[in-house]
Amino acid sequence: MLANAKYCITCLITVFLCLSASSQEPKSTQKKPNFIIIFTDDQGYADLSCFLGAHVNTPEIDKMAAEGAKLTSFYVAAPLCTPSRAALMTGSYPKRVGMAKRVLLAADSLGLNPKEVTIAEVLKSAGYKTGIFGKWHLGDQPQFLPTKQGFDEFFGIPYSHDIHPYHQNQKKFNFPSLPLLDGETVVALDPDSDYLIKRITERTVSFIEQHKDEPFFVYMPHTSPHRPLLASPEFMKNAPEDVKTILKNEGESVDYKTRDKIYPQTIAEIDWSVGKILDAIKANGLDENTFVIFTSDNGPMVGSAAPLKGKKGSTFEGGMRMPTVVWWPGKIPAGSVINELLTAMDLLPTFAKLADAKIPSDRIIDGKEVLQVIQGKSKTPHELFFYYSKDRLEAVRSGKWKLRIAGKESPALFNLENDISESNNVLVSHPEVEKRLRSAAINFENELKNNLRPAGVVKNPKPLSK
Repeated sequence: MLANAKYCITCLITVFLCLSASSQEPKSTQKKPNFIIIFTDDQGYADLSCFLGAHVNTPEIDKMAAEGAKLTSFYVAAPLCTPSRAALMTGSYPKRVGMAKRVLLAADSLGLNPKEVTIAEVLKSAGYKTGIFGKWHLGDQPQFLPTKQGFDEFFGIPYSHDIHPYHQNQKKFNFPSLPLLDGETVVALDPDSDYLIKRITERTVSFIEQHKDEPFFVYMPHTSPHRPLLASPEFMKNAPEDVKTILKNEGESVDYKTRDKIYPQTIAEIDWSVGKILDAIKANGLDENTFVIFTSDNGPMVGSAAPLKGKKGSTFEGGMRMPTVVWWPGKIPAGSVINELLTAMDLLPTFAKLADAKIPSDRIIDGKEVLQVIQGKSKTPHELFFYYSKDRLEAVRSGKWKLRIAGKESPALFNLENDISESNNVLVSHPEVEKRLRSAAINFENELKNNLRPAGVVKNPKPLSK
């Protein structure tokens, strides 16, 4: 009888353990996904091998595309650094959040309003650890820094790395020393910029390893390939010998024109960085639970946007349509190409949906939830997309049609389905399309006027380096 009792107890324990294991198993499969945004600076549509760039070699990003998807109609909301980043962080057009007019400089009185709810704050509210490693460029005053906008960690610079005492127009700008920050603390002045890509990558990998057992969000806004171009010694080995000789003798000046010639080396190091991030994800068993997107903030200054027209600062396609790759093994079909219209503003609502987080209901968010579009299961939810140059609306897209209503070569109508280069103006033959899109532009501008949110402003701003 005692033996039977022991047998029964053993059976009960076995059943309990099995039930316990089965009840715990869904928790691992239902764990909230991690998110990583790799956001380069001034990289053109053709500045990846997988986007047919013959002047660069990007095997790691090409592999990322082969394992994920290329987004061939992915737009940022502005063709300049600061407004583009404001839109990414808030899910809203830059003009709506008061950040459209200009690029911020050192000791600037403006910044992203602390009352805005950033993508980092949305995810943090859902239990995410958040880190930014690279360039912020949404205000350098203490109340505007990333640590005041939802990020647990920040390592990088507050604005572009050309805003320093060696700027090519320094007599005009009189910039102070470039601060490198860890959190809110300046840890170096005028750091060796050639090592920025490497240092940003190392900190990102460390963050991933540290938070592998909890949901995390990484925003990795690279400082490159913004001018002056950068590359660490390892990637300068195959640069032209005359270029290496000149750069060795730079001294305290920066030779912008010579550095323009190391564009392939800069892109190669960015590609290496992407490989290191994906390796870290795989090494920690996070690949099936991590959404990674690689894109840029605006079109190129030095690189190529071919076959698109325009570059940085332009509302032609080359200024705002970005080379974009997304990766999420098992969730995004490998080797797919998505040509549906998508925007950087869509990342906030999409990540919020996946993280089961709430987005602000007291304001207009222009981005849309687009996971099924990225997976190739549905069409774009964007009936319209608006192209702004600073705070001026210059063009509007609806489906295959793009109408230029201001700026260069306006008025003009292009069929982007068969004229991605915007070379054939078909305005005369489609008056009904022009009428519809002009009306849509007027309506949006009127709506925007009634729903503007102010930028943050401080009095007596001071350089972080003093």
